[in-house]
Amino acid sequence: MTQTQSAPAPATAGASAWVTVDAAAIRANVAALVQRAAPAQVMAVVKADAYGHGLLVAARAALAGGAAWLGVAQLQEALALRAAGIDAPVLTWIYPPQGDVGAAVDAGVDVTVGSAWSLAAVVDAARERGRPARVQAKVDTGLGRGGVLTDWTEFTRALAAAVAEGAVELTGTWSHFAWADAPQHPTVRAQEQRFADAVAELRRAGVDPRLRHLANSAATLTNPDAHLDLVRPGLAVYGLSPVPDLGAPADFGLREAMRVTARLTLVKRARAGQGVSYGHEYTTERDTVLGLVPMGYADGIPRHAGNRGPLQVGGRRERVAGRVCMDQVMVDLGPDTDAAAGDEVVVLGVGADGEPTAQDWAEAAGTINYEIVTRMGPRLPRVVVREAG
Repeated sequence: MTQTQSAPAPATAGASAWVTVDAAAIRANVAALVQRAAPAQVMAVVKADAYGHGLLVAARAALAGGAAWLGVAQLQEALALRAAGIDAPVLTWIYPPQGDVGAAVDAGVDVTVGSAWSLAAVVDAARERGRPARVQAKVDTGLGRGGVLTDWTEFTRALAAAVAEGAVELTGTWSHFAWADAPQHPTVRAQEQRFADAVAELRRAGVDPRLRHLANSAATLTNPDAHLDLVRPGLAVYGLSPVPDLGAPADFGLREAMRVTARLTLVKRARAGQGVSYGHEYTTERDTVLGLVPMGYADGIPRHAGNRGPLQVGGRRERVAGRVCMDQVMVDLGPDTDAAAGDEVVVLGVGADGEPTAQDWAEAAGTINYEIVTRMGPRLPRVVVREAG
């Protein structure tokens, strides 16, 4: 197989910086997750514009890799998948009381019900349409976020009544871990037991939950006991490790799908003692060469990564010099560099290739790798790399 870029010249011509998304890597990552999770099915989570990788590109690549389901947070994301002609099973879980759940019923989207009002809203929409709504019941097993926390028995009765009426079809029951990235944490086992109890209560009420799912990326990679009928990897789909203390992407058979590249727009000599960027939080220690990288916090570079953010120029690892600005950062290239304006800078790439990674940036900024990839700004053109042949 070979890899080709879809129209790279128009996408990057004149661009100061751009994002490359490797659809083949997404497909291969999902295939690896399918193999790891078997016999459980895989729901590839493509919420938040597929963690910044592009909703439709990632969804199609994930399905090609063997994902049986797609998961999104916002209802509008699910409807966008349907509008694009994607007819695979889709689960959504965030919508307000004023949200158009009827549109989800019409589109055959599975809607999460995790409160009395959400169940009532879906039932009303189904009655209006004279067809059952596809729903999945969410129980809060200890995260303290979405789902039914203290009224599961009452909720179960209402759900069973809706199923008996034919207003809803229960396609699954799910929950979410609080500490999945620490598989030995006592809350993990406690949540697994709470979930098992909730499923048992559904069954006693005469409701078959069909698909049971708990495992996010971290649990998919580290906790086989939590795989159940379906796993819901998100971050791992894009080749990033949700448990960096336990392994890099390559250790789990994954490869990063996002690469961020910029071009130096200015290279100039500076004397020793020259302050660089706002507040002069970086000062040159010797005569050197400074380079300007045209990406800043408006493009997704974390402002907290000043003096720490990793960059690769000419195959050499460098770091941001001084504060991160809205549209640019500076880099001290050293006195002997042969770098010139127009040269490429790898801002974010593949760790196995020696490039700066989302995890490197996360550590530099005191955050998590999830945030790094999802914050890449819309003014960066996207180039999709696809596998051909």
